[in-house]
Amino acid sequence: MTHLSRRAALAGLAVGTGSLAVTGCVAGATTIAPSPSAAPPSAPLTPLTPGAMRLFADDGFNFAGLLALGASTMRAAEVGEVLTAVNVINTSGLSEQSFTDTFRALGERVTAPADHTSDETRRFRSLSASQYYGQALFHVLGTRSPGEEKDLYLVGRRAWDDFCRLCTPAAVTAQVPYGRTPLPVWFFRPDDQDKPRPTVILTNGSDGQNVDMWTYGVCAALDHGWNALVYDGPGQGQLLFVNEVPVTTRWERVVTPLVDWLLRRGDVDRARIALTGLSMGGNLVARAAAYEHRIAALACQPGCVQPWLAFPKAVRDIVTADKEETNRTWRAAVPGLDPHQAFTVRKRFEIFTREALLQARQGKVLTDLWSAAQVAIGLDITKVIPKIKAPTLVLDYEGDQFYPGQPRQMYDLLGARRDYFRFTTATGAQLHCSPMAPQQHCDKVFDWLSSVMH
Repeated sequence: MTHLSRRAALAGLAVGTGSLAVTGCVAGATTIAPSPSAAPPSAPLTPLTPGAMRLFADDGFNFAGLLALGASTMRAAEVGEVLTAVNVINTSGLSEQSFTDTFRALGERVTAPADHTSDETRRFRSLSASQYYGQALFHVLGTRSPGEEKDLYLVGRRAWDDFCRLCTPAAVTAQVPYGRTPLPVWFFRPDDQDKPRPTVILTNGSDGQNVDMWTYGVCAALDHGWNALVYDGPGQGQLLFVNEVPVTTRWERVVTPLVDWLLRRGDVDRARIALTGLSMGGNLVARAAAYEHRIAALACQPGCVQPWLAFPKAVRDIVTADKEETNRTWRAAVPGLDPHQAFTVRKRFEIFTREALLQARQGKVLTDLWSAAQVAIGLDITKVIPKIKAPTLVLDYEGDQFYPGQPRQMYDLLGARRDYFRFTTATGAQLHCSPMAPQQHCDKVFDWLSSVMH
């Protein structure tokens, strides 16, 4: 299994070329074999990331770098800035600390434009800053200051909000009711005319940031003359980092109030509301569409049926029906983790319970694996996929590091109109979410949406 990636919410606790292998049992205690050193080990070159696509020797960091570089297609990064950061990190020594420090400094630098800067320049400098802060945010739990996670999110959020305010027209912001914690939304329009238009609700994965929704949807929607709604749900963005609300297995309860909010607007075509989900969002939106039938079209990017299966079998095997036994075995294994593996565990589990989130910010590995695992297991949508009535596009990616085989599984379970498309190395669109080809990605999704919502 491949090393941890930036966006895939549940994807593996793998490190370098090997996973967190469970080895040996002594008096009922399981140990997790540490990697040879605390630093991320090098991974072998693979045909899926050739030549210029190999920014870092480690697959996980490399994937993060590819996402930042690919975002330049939509002006959400600058090629020269990203490659300069890559050089700085490699020169200083690749680690969570060097990655976080370098991208945080880059975000700070582009956030402070020179005097007399135009609104248009400040707009896209703010968008790039939000990208760079997002890169730093992902790895901060592996640094000497994991407790800075919330503050780092907020500085990136300010950059995103500045970008939204400087759009023409400015993005509409609101708080949509959801339990005790409203959902923050940003509603983008191609112009300020009050006429009904097709609208797409864009859903992130668990560890993506709003800037990713610009790259993978908002920009393309506006180019097509569509509206686009971006939001933070449970386990995402503000709800996770500020409100400490973990992910829910009932995503229809998140999407339904968003649809209600949209239907009260005069500039939304009630019959043409689409729903997309990126990374683990492909699982969340499929669950939502199974119960929210006002959705006219659905795109799962990729199809993800059982996120729990993306964890190494060694970790999954620790979890039994017995909570005390599971946690006792897990706690005995934790001391065997090296610092890099411990970061991986903290990052992968912080979305599932508030306790895991708070322990991660203290630099600790969660102690209650069982409770977090129940949420991850509860994301299995095998039985609800046949309930989806909306036409559905299922995307797949050659060499997907996290959900191989699951897009075809979702496609086979669908009963409504369904289409399947696989991105490949032939056009540089390989790997999870096509990090180097967001334009190809968006072209495919929005051409398909336009064809089914004409």
